[in-house]
Amino acid sequence: MARIAGVDIPREKRVEVALTYIFGIGASLSRKVLTQTQISPDTRVDALTEDDVAKLRSVIEGEYRVEGNLRSETAINIKRLMDIGCYRGLRWRRGLPVRGQRTRTNARTRKGPKKGQIGRKKG
Repeated sequence: MARIAGVDIPREKRVEVALTYIFGIGASLSRKVLTQTQISPDTRVDALTEDDVAKLRSVIEGEYRVEGNLRSETAINIKRLMDIGCYRGLRWRRGLPVRGQRTRTNARTRKGPKKGQIGRKKG
């Protein structure tokens, strides 16, 4: 199993898909990295040589922010928004949608399950 950026990528998948298991690498960035390293996207991970894995590792860890660095940077950005007290920061603090979505209905992913009306009179 190849280990790149602290992540064990799955052996039986194509390299193009397996690289997306690393936080911060999507489909387009995966293709870009493979063209830089001149590795065929159709190769399976278990068919990669040690040189190929070393090339991938050096390109990914050298040129892109992935995994822990990216997560910490994202957390710092969110904390900054909350500290300066801007609207987006308040939304993050309250656990509500940040990007202007409606909350009267929907928004259940951010707000959590419905609370329900306890002890409400019918009438």
